Amino acid sequence: MRSCCVSVSVGGNPTRMLSEKRTALSQVRQIHAFMIKTNLVTSALCVAKLVNALSESGNPYDAVSVFGHALSCFHDMRGIEFSVPSALKACGKSCAFEEGKQIMGFVLKTHLWNDPVVTNSLVRMCMELGMIELAWSVFHKMPTRDLISWNSLLSGYLKAGEIEMAREVFEKMPQRDLFSCNAMIDGYGKHGMCELAEEVFMDMGVRDVVTWTSMISAFVLNHHPRKGLSLFREMLSLGVRSDAPAVVSVLSAIADLGFVEEGKWVHNYVLTNKVHDSGSFIGSALINMYAKCGQIENAYHVFRSICHRRNVGDWNSMISGLALHGLGREAIEIFRDMERAKLKPDDITFLGLLSACNHGGLMDEGQFYFETMQVKYKIIPQIQHYGCIVDLLGRAGRLEEALGVMCDMPFEPDVLIWKAILSASLKHNNVVVGHIAASRAIELAPQDSSCYVLLSNIYAKAGKWDGVSKVRSMMRKRGVKKIPGCSSIVVDGKVHEFLVGKAMDVGYNQSVLSKLEEVVRKLKSEGYEPDLSEVFLDIEQGEKESQLTLHSEKMALAFGLSSIPQGNPIHIVKNLRICCDCHTFMQLVSKIYNRRITVRDQNRFHHFDKGFCSCRNHW
Repeated sequence: MRSCCVSVSVGGNPTRMLSEKRTALSQVRQIHAFMIKTNLVTSALCVAKLVNALSESGNPYDAVSVFGHALSCFHDMRGIEFSVPSALKACGKSCAFEEGKQIMGFVLKTHLWNDPVVTNSLVRMCMELGMIELAWSVFHKMPTRDLISWNSLLSGYLKAGEIEMAREVFEKMPQRDLFSCNAMIDGYGKHGMCELAEEVFMDMGVRDVVTWTSMISAFVLNHHPRKGLSLFREMLSLGVRSDAPAVVSVLSAIADLGFVEEGKWVHNYVLTNKVHDSGSFIGSALINMYAKCGQIENAYHVFRSICHRRNVGDWNSMISGLALHGLGREAIEIFRDMERAKLKPDDITFLGLLSACNHGGLMDEGQFYFETMQVKYKIIPQIQHYGCIVDLLGRAGRLEEALGVMCDMPFEPDVLIWKAILSASLKHNNVVVGHIAASRAIELAPQDSSCYVLLSNIYAKAGKWDGVSKVRSMMRKRGVKKIPGCSSIVVDGKVHEFLVGKAMDVGYNQSVLSKLEEVVRKLKSEGYEPDLSEVFLDIEQGEKESQLTLHSEKMALAFGLSSIPQGNPIHIVKNLRICCDCHTFMQLVSKIYNRRITVRDQNRFHHFDKGFCSCRNHW
């Protein structure tokens, strides 16, 4: 064995160091050499500790090799059971399929078959190697099954994505513990079965922080951010101290909701309670939360306070946050800082950077960085990267080039790319390309209402009302319903929601409508003309104007003007893309009423101030 510069004391009890979790691989190998020289490789206990240490190292296959060699050195098999579980674990971790089968054959022929610790390790190894049916067979034939046996099978099925088989095992378990329930909540959550996860959670008499974290994550993953936030608050009220994964999940929920005050509260909780974050995910989650809540300055402050950690995820979050705000040049500057710091960007870095160029209308820069990622960094673009370039070209009216990129990419276009072409066709009045793009998008996502709505709007804009009728008829036959526009605004800690033409809290309806009428009159006296081309209905001009006036973001704005003191910003979140007329409306209100207005729509942020928007009318 090659000599090592690390000095290791191996006198007296060389296996003591093997029991320490942070023993370096080089030290373990040096101890192994000492054991060979002193004939300790014939000691079952020493070999067991060595195999275990190697199975936990960066090169677990060494444990398999040592175990195989040790078998030939043992004069009898007493104590071999201490080595086998670690050897099986190493086979699973290093994908040693053949060696694993050989050890299994050895187990079946010896007394080890009656040892539940060994047979449980067999089940886990089979699952790790993807031998699901063999794992079930071993489990089924085991002479003795305990709770660990059931949990091994359960966690194996969950890891393999076999949620229905895991569910069957869970329901048949003679007893369950915290591990069983926590694993099932996590599995249900990751497979979109949030209600079943909640059932398991509610039936538990004892819960730990992992239970709460798993349920919070399940709510957030399944688009129930308010439930996730509420459960996080309940957890803290019961005296359960949050861990880092729960914090990351609740910050994601807050980011989706846009509730910045809640985000600041969680940020303060992290600092006050010194929540340990070994994976360095909380910093990235805070940057993401502040960016999605419209406070890009706070996101940048967090980034600058942690960027010394040289965690690529932090830089990616900052670049993506700037992209969301249309700050393309600032995102590019962060990327250049990243290069100067000699940090290696990854595919996510470039996805954020290309998105920043897209939202900022930076055509040349977008094409440059698309080439840079491939030539300089040898990163193969994924379909999302191509989607950014297609969208960038399409927004600029270069539809033929966008279609060329789409045809040349080594992937079949997905629904998002076809929808990018569809949106560009609407913007630039290309009915022919729009029809083709809509047909393909609908084929890929027949229940996505936006595909039909975009096509209908293309026809309406071109005055082809027969086409509009056909699209609507198709939607009715397929049971596809248009998603109504909905906008929300937080006032005094309470969320107020508005649909087109009405407040969700009907008590506010009349006062909001009165305020909106007043604002429209004032804007018209300053030269505002409603953009009736944004109403894609075959109705009279007066009706079109009424339709425009009652858009949900205008109603939320009217409520904000009445309820939020002068000098405080108005923050609105909308579920769909803001239309051109509402965009102009917000610009004029910001100027005439001297108010700062932020609108987060489906795609990005718009910051209105003194009659201008941060997007520079590129969205």
